[in-house]
Amino acid sequence: MLNDRKLRILAAVIDEYIMTGEPVSSKTISALPDIKVSPATIRNDMALLEQLGYLEQPHTSAGRIPTYSGYRLYIDKLMPEYSLSDEDKKMLDDFLDVEVPTADVLIETASNALAELTNCAAVAKNVSPKFSVITKVEVIPTGRRMYVLLMVTSSGDIKNKVCRLEFDLTNEQIEFFKHYVAENLQGTSIDSMSDETIEKLAAAMGTYMITLTPLLKGVRELAEGFKNTDVVVAGEKNLLARTDIDNNQIVRFFERKNEVVKMLDDSFSDLQVVFGEDGGFVIENSSMIVSKIKKGGKDAGSLGIIGPMRLNYAKVIPYIEYLTERITEIISDDDDIAPIPPLSLTDNDGNN
Repeated sequence: MLNDRKLRILAAVIDEYIMTGEPVSSKTISALPDIKVSPATIRNDMALLEQLGYLEQPHTSAGRIPTYSGYRLYIDKLMPEYSLSDEDKKMLDDFLDVEVPTADVLIETASNALAELTNCAAVAKNVSPKFSVITKVEVIPTGRRMYVLLMVTSSGDIKNKVCRLEFDLTNEQIEFFKHYVAENLQGTSIDSMSDETIEKLAAAMGTYMITLTPLLKGVRELAEGFKNTDVVVAGEKNLLARTDIDNNQIVRFFERKNEVVKMLDDSFSDLQVVFGEDGGFVIENSSMIVSKIKKGGKDAGSLGIIGPMRLNYAKVIPYIEYLTERITEIISDDDDIAPIPPLSLTDNDGNN
């Protein structure tokens, strides 16, 4: 039923609406050089597109605007191809040129870049650490009864934690702990770390059990921090500044963003576009575009934006795809070992 002419008219309506934000009339479409049919034919085709659910008429005398279904068809088949220029690619590469290229740092940097470039909110989720293994655990004395635990994973991610003990450790106890952890935890999956694992390790330390168990518990807490896959949103103010999206719905989304973006984990596609009408997504008149990051063929996170439905998809989607592809390349290069950054101390419960 949708022949080439009707598809071209639908694409023209959506392109015009994305550019102007105003309902599009048949007169406007008939003036376009690529549409070589009469205004009457255009009116008939637009009426049919409305009946099929691809367009809607907000007011009786107004032109038409795209629906969710119209946007979905446009993204899947109709939008113009946009190839990133060498300047675009260099700009995006410069954003990713960071001192310590771990997944956490790259995803956070890319999120801030997307928020700035698109004037939308960027959404990111890093799930790679939980699939990593422990490659190194260090214990560093930093003061009286104060010790820093430093954990490095196979994905290059690093966390540290300050532990305050009830007593000072001897050099012998510190050396025993380092060797014991290296022997028993190096190569252990982050995802397999549990209270039961720590209890077994503590029980096997013999006379060192009482003095060193607090450090083992600290190791367990660091592992839990790596498992944490909270969604990070950057550029929230960009959404809150818009007049075409309900601010109350935006605030409610931020309050339950982890639950909402969890729906993306079940997607089999590398790029997903979710509209405000889709189950679990609670902002009307909005769209969420998310692309997956891979490591070793497995999902290692996601990166994308949340913005209005009236979005320049042909330009925004290539930005997102390029950034996720570059992050995938960087974190998948196992020959590149990220250097350990200078230690940043936090309080007793803090992680970096």
